[in-house]
Amino acid sequence: MTLRDPYKVLGVARGASAADIKKAYRTLAKANHPDGNADNPAALERFKEANSAYELLSDAETRGRFDRGEIDAAGNPTSPFATGFRGGPGSGGGGDPFGRGAASGRAAGFQFGGEDLFSELFGGRGARSAPVRGADISYRLSVAFEEAATLTPQRVTLRDGKTSEIKLPPGFKSGVQLRLAGKGDVGPGGAGDALITVEVAGHRFFTRAGDDVRLDLPVSLKEAVAGAKLRMPTVEGAVTLTLPPGTSSGKVFRLKGRGFSRADGSRGDQLVTVMVDLPADDAALAGFVATWDDPRPLRAGLGV
Repeated sequence: MTLRDPYKVLGVARGASAADIKKAYRTLAKANHPDGNADNPAALERFKEANSAYELLSDAETRGRFDRGEIDAAGNPTSPFATGFRGGPGSGGGGDPFGRGAASGRAAGFQFGGEDLFSELFGGRGARSAPVRGADISYRLSVAFEEAATLTPQRVTLRDGKTSEIKLPPGFKSGVQLRLAGKGDVGPGGAGDALITVEVAGHRFFTRAGDDVRLDLPVSLKEAVAGAKLRMPTVEGAVTLTLPPGTSSGKVFRLKGRGFSRADGSRGDQLVTVMVDLPADDAALAGFVATWDDPRPLRAGLGV
């Protein structure tokens, strides 16, 4: 493979100082190191290219030979009769493709060997110490409203056909992303993860209000006036609500601990709003109200 001009790779001028070359390399190496770019093949290629460019330019001798046109960007001689070439990478020659001796990398004030700079940049890890992990795989999971409120464990089928159980975290909301370690694609550095975005499905009569569950409960006029014991749903099943006599439409009853789970392990409540539902065109009801009057000044406080 033909390598690019090392000066262009590092983004420095041909007359750049040793310090400028080192600084440019450090910036590229940090930005494209495999540890932070496991799912980015292009970054890995930039990382390798920066390594090759710096290896050539960090040594005063090889940099000089390149500047004079004696070797190319890969360290190979531009003429078959050039001196100092002892076999390129993988040639079996056993020598240094740049013709350097034991003091390689110490010229021009760098005090640098490949392992030295990587130890400085990445806490002692060499360039080859971080094989690339497999890619993460993304999934979406819709959870039934009641199961989300009660944190019912879910099962998800992964791309390989296997299923895994997921425990919903307390206090979670739609859009939270759960991670299954090692359930992604396999790579040289180990398997990636499965990233599961969880959505709470809507419900036909429940709605969510923060950590609370809201329900509009229809009742008849007779039940509201006389009182009644009513069966009503919650996220954990049906319960009985005692409606006191004379309950007005809009009255809210609170059922403690029947809402969604909070991060601290407690739960919200279920808020039940009574909605008096009157029948349309009911002759008996119309006849009753025709003979009955409510003397209270209900709208006096509204200033009208």
